[in-house]
Amino acid sequence: MNLFKNFHKNVGVDLGTANTLLYLKGQGIVVNEPTLVALHSKTGEVLSVGNEAKKMLDRTPAHISLIRPLVNGVISDFEVTEEILKYFLRKAAGKGLFSRYRVAAISVPTNLTEVERKSVEDAMISAGAGKVYLVEAPIAAAIGARLPVEEPASNMVIDIGGGTTEISIISVGGAVKSKSLKVAGDKFNDDIIKSIKEDYQLLIGEPTAEELKISIGSALPTDEKLEMVVRGRDMATGLPKEIIIKDAHIRNVLHRSLRAIVEAVKALIEESPPELVGDILKRGIHMSGGGSLLRGISKYIEKEITVTTNVVDDPLTCVVRGLGMIIEDMPRYEKILSNQQKPRPIVL
Repeated sequence: MNLFKNFHKNVGVDLGTANTLLYLKGQGIVVNEPTLVALHSKTGEVLSVGNEAKKMLDRTPAHISLIRPLVNGVISDFEVTEEILKYFLRKAAGKGLFSRYRVAAISVPTNLTEVERKSVEDAMISAGAGKVYLVEAPIAAAIGARLPVEEPASNMVIDIGGGTTEISIISVGGAVKSKSLKVAGDKFNDDIIKSIKEDYQLLIGEPTAEELKISIGSALPTDEKLEMVVRGRDMATGLPKEIIIKDAHIRNVLHRSLRAIVEAVKALIEESPPELVGDILKRGIHMSGGGSLLRGISKYIEKEITVTTNVVDDPLTCVVRGLGMIIEDMPRYEKILSNQQKPRPIVL
């Protein structure tokens, strides 16, 4: 067995605020875990990463710190990001194998500064990559959804991740117009936590808020009336308390954040050339990312924008599948990769 076989491998990395996914050339998606690290507060030792670290969320003793090294898609802790990338790359390589890679394509938000882009590149190289290509998340999502991104016609993509929502109009292999806003899955969770605290005087954690969002959350009223039992700490007594939350409450809570996404989409369309807007009306809007799994969100955007909106197949893995297609056929996507070297975003 050749211990250096992975040095000639290419890898695609969807480094997200909430989850990190890895695509290994010739093998497909080999890692899909939370972007989370458990550290020993005194020694700085990495205790667990990914799924194992998530099990500890809101359940750790004082000497263990849970760290998300990315905030709104931007690296906030370089050393922890490097550690998490090393861990996932080793895991992708397989036990006992040399985990260095020839080329890595990694997704980034559209609004990163040159310094922030350089930090992503440096972290990837330190973790074991030879050459690094940065690909804006909406473009990777469009490729993953098999949209004709190289044609001279517009494709509009809304990628709702954990930390950011990326909205892009893509044509001839590049983003003609882009917006990035810090309203996404994590903001939905925060809204739910604050609402339960204010309206019911009950403290809940992020895992419970996430479960509420997935189980009974929706953008539009549904035929089925949903409810969920929620347990937390009563703010008045400090004792455990159990309440029932209905889907209408969660829908109202999410309304403001959903409006912010719709307004950003409207603003981007208003700033776009009329020919591209005509293409969008003809081809529709495509949604990806975990946030697009919220019940009724595509119908809500379609109703507000008056353009056909649909969620791509398997939206959670759409970006990493796009990165995988790039590393499987680098010559074909060479022009698109060259377009990614300097961002042209509009930052909200």
